[in-house]
Amino acid sequence: MDEEYDAIVLGTGLKECILSGMLSVSGKKVLHVDRNKYYGGESASICPLEELFSKFGVPTPDESYGRGRDWNVDLIPKFLMANGSLVKLLIHTGVTRYLEFKSIEGSYVYKGGKISKVPVDQKEALASDLMGMFEKRRFRNFLIYVQDFAEDDPKTWKDFDARSQNMVALYDKFGLDKNTQDFTGHALALYRDDDYLNHPAIETIRRIKLYSDSLARYGKSPYLYPMYGLGELPQGFARLSAIYGGTYMLDKPIDEIVLGEGGKVVGVRSGNEVAKCKQVYCDPTYVPDRVRKKGQVVRCICLLDHPIPNTKDALSTQIIIPQKQVGRHSDIYVSVVSYTHQVAAKGWFIAMVSTTVESDNPEIEIKPGLELLGPVRQKFVSVSDYYEPTDDGLQSQIFISETYDATTHFETTCLDVLDIFKRGTGKEFDFSKIKHELGDEEQ
Repeated sequence: MDEEYDAIVLGTGLKECILSGMLSVSGKKVLHVDRNKYYGGESASICPLEELFSKFGVPTPDESYGRGRDWNVDLIPKFLMANGSLVKLLIHTGVTRYLEFKSIEGSYVYKGGKISKVPVDQKEALASDLMGMFEKRRFRNFLIYVQDFAEDDPKTWKDFDARSQNMVALYDKFGLDKNTQDFTGHALALYRDDDYLNHPAIETIRRIKLYSDSLARYGKSPYLYPMYGLGELPQGFARLSAIYGGTYMLDKPIDEIVLGEGGKVVGVRSGNEVAKCKQVYCDPTYVPDRVRKKGQVVRCICLLDHPIPNTKDALSTQIIIPQKQVGRHSDIYVSVVSYTHQVAAKGWFIAMVSTTVESDNPEIEIKPGLELLGPVRQKFVSVSDYYEPTDDGLQSQIFISETYDATTHFETTCLDVLDIFKRGTGKEFDFSKIKHELGDEEQ
């Protein structure tokens, strides 16, 4: 460990593994260390099933669950947008050759106590039970406008400047009612709260375009999920880093981040060994004195022996419960994967309900999501603190990721990673070289 490195990455959560891969590909000499014996950190996949039961202090599962080793249960499940940042990163860095993806079958939104498919094109908008007849026409016109909108062609703007006018003004232009605004902002643009309404409309237009472009890739939903669970992703990036000369050490305690003059990092100490470095990248658990608690996330992993009611027996799905529908300030997310993704024994499903904590009783807060699942065979509830760094890391050269949020997609994760990369290297990650196809990995 007594060598000198451009960067030392602490922790093998997905964000740290992506950064390690990006830094290695960019020509940096990287040492990647984790105090755990396994990859993934808090975003690990747990296998076998017995380990999940013991982690939550639940008696060992009976024989009805099938073989324990057939299960790979994500502690923080998330889906990838087919045309989103993470898939672009995977393609750009070549990690796709280690992974196989399957598209998620359905995307639903909750309204008035029941779930409906998210309408994503003009045909679905006209058939949707989320809106009345006249509202459908208005929404269809809105979707056509967004699809035709080109940032570099003012003719497509139709007398509306999306850079200076906010989203409220765009909704008003098309006369969309509050319910339609609700599922557009939360189930298509994937905002977690309503702050976006007062931001420039261009931001929301880009997000809706990302959703529909992702949908166009595969047809059923805009989301992808890796076979054998999300634990495959950190390992894919770890392999990538190793190919470019990155060094990995698991099960290595970290005793101190060593600072030099002006409080700038000069190395990392484990026992009597010190590895010298110019920069450190890490998750909040390695630097408790450099992060602040921003809130909490409640998650409930549910094991089911049936598909979710009212999803046409979909083998995988996402459901978003917009905040206003259940009198909250933040959305509730439900994700479902199953044995078809090689993450559960035959006939079994894994659902996750998650949200940002707003009260002293987090379990009550996820109730609207749990009620959509039908009978649950076993559930595991966890409440975790959400941390963010107290500074940008430029002075100390210690760059810290944020804790994973309650969303069931990776877009916020990628924004954090790209922001950290830019702060650490001084330049944006260059997506322009990306091939646009997943190649043989497409499903």
